[in-house]
Order: sequence, then structure tokens, then C-alpha cells
Amino acid sequence: MGETTQTKALTGVEGLDDVLAGGLTRRHVFLLEGSPGTGKTTIALQFLQEGAARGEKCLYITLSETEEELRDSAASHGMVIADAIKIFELVPPESLLDEDQRQSLLYSSDLELGETTKMIFEAFETLQPNRVVLDSLSEIRLLAQSSLRYRRQILALKHFFSKTGATVLLLDDMTADNLDKTVHSIVHGVIHLEQLAPNYGSERRRLRVTKYRGQAFRGGYHDFVIKTGGVAVFPRLRAVEHRASFERDTLKSGIVQFDQLLGGGIQRGSSTLLIGPAGTGKSLFTLQFVKAAVQRGEKAAIFIFDEELGLLFSRTKAMDLDLEEYQRDGLIHIEQLDAAELSPGEFTQRVRDRVASFDAKTVVIDSVNGYQASMPEENALILHMHELLQYLNRQGTNTFVTVAQHGLVGDMKSPVDVTYLADTVILLRYFEALGKVRRAVSVIKKRTGWHEDTIREFRIGNTGLVLGEPLSGFQGVLRGVPTFVGERQPLLTSAKEGQDDSQ
Repeated sequence: MGETTQTKALTGVEGLDDVLAGGLTRRHVFLLEGSPGTGKTTIALQFLQEGAARGEKCLYITLSETEEELRDSAASHGMVIADAIKIFELVPPESLLDEDQRQSLLYSSDLELGETTKMIFEAFETLQPNRVVLDSLSEIRLLAQSSLRYRRQILALKHFFSKTGATVLLLDDMTADNLDKTVHSIVHGVIHLEQLAPNYGSERRRLRVTKYRGQAFRGGYHDFVIKTGGVAVFPRLRAVEHRASFERDTLKSGIVQFDQLLGGGIQRGSSTLLIGPAGTGKSLFTLQFVKAAVQRGEKAAIFIFDEELGLLFSRTKAMDLDLEEYQRDGLIHIEQLDAAELSPGEFTQRVRDRVASFDAKTVVIDSVNGYQASMPEENALILHMHELLQYLNRQGTNTFVTVAQHGLVGDMKSPVDVTYLADTVILLRYFEALGKVRRAVSVIKKRTGWHEDTIREFRIGNTGLVLGEPLSGFQGVLRGVPTFVGERQPLLTSAKEGQDDSQ
């Protein structure tokens, strides 16, 4: 049974068919609109390439670009336009100097709109294609010169194509009149493309299906990129659609005192937030759970926004944690990310891919501060984080997220409050005692069970993390300047277990 007998025509664009709930309904006309540079031509070429790969006849009618320009555009993405795709130019460049042919050129002063439509019909009837791309409607709108004439011509095109059973994609670069929604009311579906230019970093692209008759689709905005090979769309994540069965056992960190502080450990399928000022050791605590996961025979994925990987490898190796060796052995996936070049949707997709293909049971995001830089606004960060954490929890994955607070001691301020999203919140602090700057850790929230309500001092040594007994003799540790009220000082001694390193 051929693809043409199916009710949906796949677009050939990674992720877009998911947004469209399976593709474009056959024998209908769709509109793909967006300003120049948003990727319309690339998506159109992928749509026709997919059809050609499935044995369908395809037609690309171009009113603005030449065949050579289209082939060059395809080549820039590593695509070779298939022989099954016929490119029909309504502006043959070789005719520009031929006076006898000037009346057949597509210029508003030379060619009537009716003749343009007639040429489109003739090109279609010659090939009898299954898929058609018409690029672009802006030229027809200029020729029509009035909204009424334009609507009549689009209706004529729609009725003609509907009789033939072809699936048609109309392109509109929105340069003639952005307020004219004539085509929106006529076509079966509308895909709107946008290009955003942040103050810093590369441009961001996103799309939205604004209309699809008789068909449920994935609403809202979806990030996409144009890369070698074509367009890739990252469908907006909805955690409610994903659930896996797993056993909610308790996972230990490998440090006895830390597990005691956590009430025995972390429950599988939960999220943990580590919050504190820069240098307190948030990254090292997350990596302790990565090490424990590897020792259990599980894989982990680490996404680093803030630190250069070479520095991370060298300093953790000095603490008896060889991440580079773990990576070589295929035990962990570690990736350094540039927030200025990464959209939220693409990051979410990368995490999902690692969980699905790499089978990562532990995911580290370090840090939310870097992740926030890829967000257009704070509200978007909260929504993205909520869906991502819920998705990972439903997959039985343990997620560890860090947030760097502003300040070092005293009152701390977070760039964004995500504490209510996490199942467990671990607070790290500096405090001064006996003439030294020390570090303290406390668990202030745990949804999945009991935990200690104490504060423990910890040290970062050449063997990793060392935790002490609860600081029962001090008050005000979390404010940074504690008062000693006990009979003895339960502080860690500065024994030669290793000197403190910055984290």
C-alpha cells in the first residue's frame, strides 16, 4: 500500500509531524507563512523530498526564485533535489532579454493575474503531482492589487487543487500586507513561523500551528532550528503524555552522614534542587550522586552551562572522581552548553534524547542560572522547568538541579524561585567560626519522606566531600555568622584530609 493511500502526508521535517499529529491531511491546501529567513523554503523542500522518497510526484512552482537558486539552497543543507520533483519557474531568467517573451514574464506591469493562474494550472496538469508547493503568495497578492481579486484567485486555486487530490503547501513571506488574513479563512491549516533576535546571541526561531480544520494538534509555540540537513522542530513538552513504570526505591549518595541528613537517601523518580552562593560545592554534591549511580551500574547525563569541561575534569579528578574516564567508558554523557546559542525547546529535546537513547537514570542540570539565560522571560523558565522535571520524574529519572544565589553570607537572593518545583531542596551556606570561613549543608524540604532538620558542616578535600556531625552547639549558621551556645564545638578539624578547594 503506497503512502498516497494514507490520510496524512508526512512533512519530512523532524518534530513537525509530531506537532501536526501525524502530518498534513491529504487533498487539502495548507499555508506556511513567515517573514524572509524563517525557513519556509527549506521546510517546503523537505516536504517535497519526503514525497519523492515515497514514490510521489512533486511540483515546486516558484514565482520569485529561479531553479538554480532553489538547488543552491538545497545544496547548502546537504540535500540533492530528487528527480521526482519538478521545478516550474514562472520567471524564466533566459527570457529576460527576449522581447518576444516579455509578455509572459511575471511582472505586475507585464502579466495579468489571470494568465499567471492559467500558467499554474497548466504546469499542474502537465505533471499531475501528488504534492505541490507554491512559492509565494506575495507575488499573487501584488498582481491582484485588491483584496477581493486576491481572494477570488486563491479560491480558484483551492477549488482547482481540491479536484485533483493533491496536497498543497502555499508559502507566504508576509511582505505585502501583514494584516491581510484572506488566505487564513480559505486554507485547511496554517503554520506560522517566527524569527526572534535577542539582545545577545544567535537568532531564535519558533513556529505555531494557528489553524488545522477537523484535527487536534500540539498547540503553542515550538522552537526550531535550521541546520545542515534542513529544519528540526522541537515539540513543546507535555509531561502528562509520558509515564513509565518503575520501582520507587531509595538511592544513596555514598556518604553516610549525607544520607543520614537526607533521611536515608533520595527516592527514585524525584527531583533535587541544590541552592547556595557560588563556591559552596553545589556541583560536587550533584556529582557525588552521579558517582553513586555509576557504581550502581546506571548511566548519567550531565548538562553544564557554567563551567568549562576541561577545568571540571581536572578538578574532579584531583578529588578521586574521574569524569573523563566515565565518559570514555560510556557510563556518563556530559555536555557543555552555550545558553546564548540554545533555545529552551532544543535543550529539553537534548535531555529527552539522553533519557531515551542513552538510558540515563540520573540527570544533572548545572545550573538554572545558565538555563535561565536561554529563556525570554522568567515565567517561561518556571513553565519549562516544571514540564521537564515532571517528565523526568515520570520516567523514573533522578534529576539534580543547581541554583547559584547572589551574595556570599547573610541574606541570599535567588535569580528565580524554583524551590517549590523540586521534591527535595538542599541548602548550602558559608559561615564564619573560629576565624575561618566554613561550609554548612541542610535539607529544608523533602516531599518523599523524613529528613534530618539539623545543619551539618562539610569540607571539600582531596578525597571529595567530608560531612561532620550536626552543628547542635551553634545558632545562626544559615545567616552566616553563628553564635556558639553549646558546651563543645562539633566543628570539623583542619586535619590533613585535604585542603579546601573552590567549587
